Amino acid sequence: MNKFIITLLLSTFCLSAYAGTQQERMKTCNADAGKKSLAGDERKAFMKDCLSGKQEAAANTQQDKMKTCNADAAKKELKGDERKAFMKTCLSSKKEPALTSQQDKMKTCNADPKAKTLKGDERKAFMKSCLSAK
Repeated sequence: MNKFIITLLLSTFCLSAYAGTQQERMKTCNADAGKKSLAGDERKAFMKDCLSGKQEAAANTQQDKMKTCNADAAKKELKGDERKAFMKTCLSSKKEPALTSQQDKMKTCNADPKAKTLKGDERKAFMKSCLSAK
C-alpha cells in the first residue's frame, strides 16, 4: 500500500511539473503568434508547431548555422564582398558549410590579402597551408 501511495504522489508531482511547462510554452507561443499578427488557420498551424517544439528547433538550427558560418568566415579572414558571398552560400546550404571544390579553395586563398603581398617560396608555402586547411 505504501508503494502505491508513493507512486501516486510521484505521478501527481510529475504531471503538475509537465502542466506548468506546457502553460509556459502556451504563453510564449501565444505571445509570438500575437507579435506576428497571425489569425485563423495560420495561427492554428503556428500554435501546433510551436507547442510541439518544432518552432524552437528550427530557430536553434538557424542560429547554430549562423554561428558556424561566422566562425568559418572569421577563420578565413574574409572581408567585404567575399564574406557576403561566403555567408550567403554557407547559410543557404543544407549541409555543413565548407568549400566544396579545390577551385573554390584556390579562389579563397588567392583572395587573401596575405597571398597578394607574398612572392616566390613564401607564397607557395602560404598557398600550401591555406589549401590544406579545412
